[in-house]
Amino acid sequence: MSPQLLHSPAAIAIIGGGFINPNHLARVCRLAAEVVAADGGADLALAAGLMPRLVIGDFDSISDRARATLPPDRLHHVTEQDSTDFEKCLRAVAAPLILGVGFMGARIDHALAAMNVLARHPDRRCILVGEADICFLCPPELCLAPPPGSRLSLFPLGPVQGESEGLRWPIGGIDFAPDGRIGTSNEVTGPVRIRIGSGAMIAILPEAELEATAEAVMAGAAAGG
Repeated sequence: MSPQLLHSPAAIAIIGGGFINPNHLARVCRLAAEVVAADGGADLALAAGLMPRLVIGDFDSISDRARATLPPDRLHHVTEQDSTDFEKCLRAVAAPLILGVGFMGARIDHALAAMNVLARHPDRRCILVGEADICFLCPPELCLAPPPGSRLSLFPLGPVQGESEGLRWPIGGIDFAPDGRIGTSNEVTGPVRIRIGSGAMIAILPEAELEATAEAVMAGAAAGG
């Protein structure tokens, strides 16, 4: 178990070692007050001119050059192999919002592993940023206002029940499950309110909605929702 290493009253960015669109990284950094790197993500951070506050991981992918560049007190080597470097970072930080970039790249297994981590840490409000989409674990109540016609997909990571407003296909009365009914390719018709009664539901929106979604998720956290 990683110790709590960083508490921030503002958003934190976690940079992974996967493919990162430079425009997305710049947008994430504008939203975040601190940068944390997951293992080899330190190399990507340094290449982008960023000095991570912390680097956390099993250190199987960070370069010798990055390790030599970073102050030793920022390097936190976690040897256990039962969790991903993303999870090691997520456990070690606390903030009203965490933005993860470099975890949703070309490898499907990496993306699935990252979403599994979200489901197992519902106390962390975390948005993962990919090339085309953002995704996050739905809190008990979520209020958003994407433009009408926007895509909003919902994917259950276990049995899920909930209610919704502002979706073309409401989710009320449906028993969702990963091997049963899912909610991909739904469509926004107006201001969205989603209430999750039980279970872990991943919400997926176009990456263009990053800033508005980050604001909404932080507002929900501040309100205790």
